[in-house]
Amino acid sequence: MSGPALVALTGPRSGESFLLEKGGIVAGRDEDAGIALSDAIVSRHHARLCSEGDGWAVVDLDSKNGTFVNGVPVRRRTLRPGDWIQMGKSVFVFEDGSAALPRPSVEMSDTALRLEPTLVVSRADAAADPRSAGTRGSAERLAAANREIAGARSVSELARTVLDAAFDVTRARRGAVFVSDEPGGELSPVLGIDLDKGPGAPVPVSRAVLQRVSGTGEGLLCNDVRSEEAFSGDASDASPGTTALLAAALTARGRTNGAVFLDTAGAAVRFEEAQLRFLLALGAAASLALENLRHMAWLEEERRRLEAELPAGHEMVGESPKIQEFLQQLARVAPTDSSVLLLGETGTGKEMAARAIHRASPRAGRAFVPINGATLGENLLESELFGHERGAFTGAVVSKAGRLEQADGGTLFLDEVSEVPLAVQAKLLRVLETREFERVGGTKMRRVDIRIVAATNRSLKDEVKAGRFREDLYFRLNVVRLILPPLRERREDIPLLAAYFAARVARRMNKKLVGITPETHALLRRHDWPGNIRELANAIERAVLMTDGEVISPESLPEEFLDTCGASGPQPARFHDVVLAAKRSAVRGAMKGSGGNVTEAARLLGLHPNYLHRLLGLLDLRRDEGA
Repeated sequence: MSGPALVALTGPRSGESFLLEKGGIVAGRDEDAGIALSDAIVSRHHARLCSEGDGWAVVDLDSKNGTFVNGVPVRRRTLRPGDWIQMGKSVFVFEDGSAALPRPSVEMSDTALRLEPTLVVSRADAAADPRSAGTRGSAERLAAANREIAGARSVSELARTVLDAAFDVTRARRGAVFVSDEPGGELSPVLGIDLDKGPGAPVPVSRAVLQRVSGTGEGLLCNDVRSEEAFSGDASDASPGTTALLAAALTARGRTNGAVFLDTAGAAVRFEEAQLRFLLALGAAASLALENLRHMAWLEEERRRLEAELPAGHEMVGESPKIQEFLQQLARVAPTDSSVLLLGETGTGKEMAARAIHRASPRAGRAFVPINGATLGENLLESELFGHERGAFTGAVVSKAGRLEQADGGTLFLDEVSEVPLAVQAKLLRVLETREFERVGGTKMRRVDIRIVAATNRSLKDEVKAGRFREDLYFRLNVVRLILPPLRERREDIPLLAAYFAARVARRMNKKLVGITPETHALLRRHDWPGNIRELANAIERAVLMTDGEVISPESLPEEFLDTCGASGPQPARFHDVVLAAKRSAVRGAMKGSGGNVTEAARLLGLHPNYLHRLLGLLDLRRDEGA
């Protein structure tokens, strides 16, 4: 490889490589883009690859559906060799040119082939009769190959192992291995080898044969390969020298993860059924190994993500000035031992911020212990916080350590601190001043080394004035005060957050999801989000669950979005009534014009039929009202 490059694994540019030069390169739907992608869910200028010191970075250009690196939505990310970059339906792998990585030397052919006679071994037949070869040597070679496949540390190493074993047993002269980025996904070449012509020589592969075996999971053998043109005498064979071929899907547990293609030349070499079964058995082992490699890659990415991002704020995704200012303050405070008071509305992520403070502090290796001041009565809260001795109260049959002792050496997160009763506040103040306390019913003074992070969605100053919160405790907690901005004040972060939550939920549900429509983004950005991040996360989870396709559209959102997202911020009731009246009038007119046919009415309105069905219910209209 001559330098850093992007290699397209899936999408409209699959199989192409793009060298990266110092000036950078833009990828997008625009025809003039350096990497032009014909994909409706890709923005015109989607992302830029740019040099960054001695390395490279990908920068999202405010795309509608986000740019993902190893499954995580990013605004800017420094790239490492092997990183997977997704834009819409296209997946690229980044190679930095520092190592001579195996590159696929494959040429896809669309020439129609006549494969007669052909032997086909179905997936069911292979599973019912797993014998792969008729000789002891072949069985031993399969066992050795399986061990090597299981130990492969990369897809390219696995592909080379598969071809080496296939060449040994079948006497094929050319071979290629294809894999998909996910089960059932588009196949991309990983490795092509021509034993006669050497490295770099392209291996021609029939697209029709590849699609057939990958679509059915079967194996195919033909010892008389000729093109349709060759039969008519109009042209020579489009796969030079090919006289016989073998092809098999890499299939395991009912899922196809790739395919292997072999061919040879000369009448002296003919393939046998036992060799086809060997190839299918080899493919089953390779398919399992591919799933394991994907899982290991996911675990490694999770580890890298946690190491890189958790210290700066676990899942605190955002690039807006307000969230960036908050994260900078958090980064300055976290390494200290000062008490922190987190203020913010419900759902803004106060516990998330507290965990980020803990993980970025010297106490990260010890316990993070949360307790909520609003969920327990005074007596239970006191016992939970300070612990109790045996016999301290009815039911105290054994002594129990409280949350303070559990957090010794670590961090105690006191959520909803404004709800802590005054009697407990006095004891908590003593802990803050001396780090000493007694268990309920005990006389022994206990000492702990803890850091306290408290949080509330109320104004503690107002609580102090109302006599519901101790002023001295307020001053002790308010050493450092951090305020989390509500989501409505950082609307520019909503597309990135939505993409993040959608990717996370889709991965958990094992659903293929590539983006969010611009119309959906518009609805999300106009919503006021009284529940903040928590409400957004729940709305996106519901949308992913209700989405049948690969893109989240408006009809997948919760029903309240159809009515309340029409305006941003509080509006006069009269205006709201006018909007509803206009909606009813438009829907009635469309239903009348379609004779009550919802599908036709939706077409007239430019809506999805599912959306219109829900809108009829929301506006309290019957299907026949306009007919």
